[in-house]
Amino acid sequence: MTPSRIGPYVILDKIGSGGMGSVYLGKHAETGQVAAVKMLPASLAHEEGFVERFAREVDAMRKLDNPHIVRLFDSGMDGDIYYYSMEYVAGETLMTRLRRDRRLPWQTAVEYAIQICRALKAAHDAGIIHRDLKPSNLLIGNDGIVKLTDFGVAQVFASGRLTVTGGIIGTAEFMSPEQGEGKRVTRQSDLYSLGAVLYVMVTGQPPFAGTTAIDVIRKHRYNQFDRPRLIVTDLPGWLEEIICQLLEKDPEKRFPNAFVVQRRLEQLVRKVELSQSEDGDEIDGNENQADPSLAPTLLAPGKHASGPGPATLMKELVKAELRALDQPHWLSSLFNHTLVQVALLLLVIAGGVWWFRPRTPAPEAQFAAGVALLEQPPGSGWLRARDEYFEPLVNADPEQWQDRVAPYLTKIETYELTRTRPQLKPPAKDAPKSEPERLLKLAVHCQQIGDTGRATQILTALREILAGDAEHVKVYDAAGQVLEELRDPQRDANRRDPFLDATLDRADKLAASGQKEEACRIWQGMIALYATDPAAAAAVERARAALKAE
Repeated sequence: MTPSRIGPYVILDKIGSGGMGSVYLGKHAETGQVAAVKMLPASLAHEEGFVERFAREVDAMRKLDNPHIVRLFDSGMDGDIYYYSMEYVAGETLMTRLRRDRRLPWQTAVEYAIQICRALKAAHDAGIIHRDLKPSNLLIGNDGIVKLTDFGVAQVFASGRLTVTGGIIGTAEFMSPEQGEGKRVTRQSDLYSLGAVLYVMVTGQPPFAGTTAIDVIRKHRYNQFDRPRLIVTDLPGWLEEIICQLLEKDPEKRFPNAFVVQRRLEQLVRKVELSQSEDGDEIDGNENQADPSLAPTLLAPGKHASGPGPATLMKELVKAELRALDQPHWLSSLFNHTLVQVALLLLVIAGGVWWFRPRTPAPEAQFAAGVALLEQPPGSGWLRARDEYFEPLVNADPEQWQDRVAPYLTKIETYELTRTRPQLKPPAKDAPKSEPERLLKLAVHCQQIGDTGRATQILTALREILAGDAEHVKVYDAAGQVLEELRDPQRDANRRDPFLDATLDRADKLAASGQKEEACRIWQGMIALYATDPAAAAAVERARAALKAE
């Protein structure tokens, strides 16, 4: 049954439905803004995982502002129904288009893929992995603009794997091999799905098909797909190479990021246009006017063109033109020569291609740029350092850069793991996803408020109980990173508070004046408060010595 109203939106029509609820066309009662309203019905709000998945979709969309990603307007609750409103795209899904046309011209497929790359780059720059890229999640507007939607299973800021029923999340035909195995997904996982989408756009069929989802997942992991040009023979070889690299089973063999794929696709279009202009030159329609003596050969009445080919005719025309000239200077003759002009044109084109080619900075410069971003306060700059500098270095030459980059990547992962997670409006309880993560957040909080002793105690114990626990490796590593910062001697020296010395001096004066009971209470309190704080070790030792002397 279609509701008449959800929140401030008057419902006009039902657009569609799926496993996470229904989507309606709505109009804001006050502003008149038209929007697509997605709601999670009350029946699903009580099912394990659905509310969190719905909130995750809102969190992801709230971080994104890109013309190729559906924009979030508002979110909230209407009674016991969760909902959010988003940009309404008048058009159709890519799946609808493929069902109607079966496959797309490769030029159209490349145009759509370039727009998808821009959407993925924006999401990845914000720390979001979509994890369910497929034709039904790509909206094609009437203006030809492609927009990515449905972030319901997105992985936000390296959070743990989210499942609804304990299974693998994603769509089998477009799922990367590592996702099918239940392994950690990365940006390269979305690029594999992009390769599968591009494959189905140009060939009309997915790279792998089967009778069951398990069968398809197994083929993604172990089988080899048919190369696209076996199905579509006129497909450019350059495009086939891009698709095949996107569908590499090893994530490290795929492209490093969506921006690189976008540039490769844009270069492909230019290369195809250039090759067609070079191969498609034709003789001008007025060639016979260059030398009247050649006209009977070219345009003999009642005869079709035969005999010498275009290249021979062009050669004869050039000779005739040269004979008509009055012995010009040899340099002028040289530059008037057609072949020389063609060679110079090609040289200019090659120079332009070389000049405007993508320039990748030297590896050391990339590394220095990433380190400079990490010297700034934590934020999006840290994620840029990882995505644009550190990980491309490791992908290009792991042997040289893996060890140098690893400490910085760990620092960034720690930042992602410990930062506050956004919430669905109205505010919900910001509970950690696991007990180890709760303890890590507690330790970080103690560190931030200056209680380094308590933070050190929690982190040390946490590392001991998580040693060898494969499920919580990230929390274990992050705890080690924070613990290392806490144990920095310079940090402790800088944090020494004059309050400690002043308090001990006051206790000494009380003891000297005969008020030993009051002095003992101060010494005992100092020991109880700061016994586990490395920065206060000297003060604690002084208090113990004073008690012992009494």
